[in-house]
Amino acid sequence: MSRIDSVTARDSLSVSLTVGAYGVAFGASAVANGFTVVQSCLLSLLTFSGASQFAVVGVIGAGGSAISAIATASLLGVRNGLYGVIMAPRLKVSGLKRIVAAQITIDESTAVSLGAEARSPEAGRHGFWLTGAGVFLFWNLFTLAGALGAQAMGDARAWGLDSAVPAAFLGLVWPRLVSHADRVLAVVSVAFAIAMTPVLPAGLPIIATAFIAIAFGLRR
Repeated sequence: MSRIDSVTARDSLSVSLTVGAYGVAFGASAVANGFTVVQSCLLSLLTFSGASQFAVVGVIGAGGSAISAIATASLLGVRNGLYGVIMAPRLKVSGLKRIVAAQITIDESTAVSLGAEARSPEAGRHGFWLTGAGVFLFWNLFTLAGALGAQAMGDARAWGLDSAVPAAFLGLVWPRLVSHADRVLAVVSVAFAIAMTPVLPAGLPIIATAFIAIAFGLRR
């Protein structure tokens, strides 16, 4: 294995620690919405997709069904499959290593990898593995810390931790609204979801906004 350059190592560590620390918010909000510490940790270990995890917690916490939660989380997780298409020819792995690569193919590992690839293909591969493994480690450790902390506080809702779910979604979406069309789509989707909340079961308003996005995409 070739030497890992300092820039790739630095970028991977900074991204891993920063994003991983955000797991505290997930662990706390999961417990605030009725999940046990074990359930919260298993979601991070097995799902390992921040947006999808927050979706599951938000829908279940609002009284939605498991099917609605899974459907919402799956819609948000589609992008990871697209990342896999991009990364597969670059990583060229098989067997168990391919399974591990699939689990850590997320926004951050893909972004750092593609950025490092400008220096060399090897740097790109190093960036992927270091960032993916780093985020996985820190995300799960901080999820446990957040869940235990929320449990120790008793009724986590009394502390307002249940608001972490919508706040987290806003934090995830806001940086991605880079064009006027993106912002219009976001505003229309929010208005539609709010209008449908009293009408549709919990979780379905969010799922329904996917059709608005499809309509916008076809129009463009």
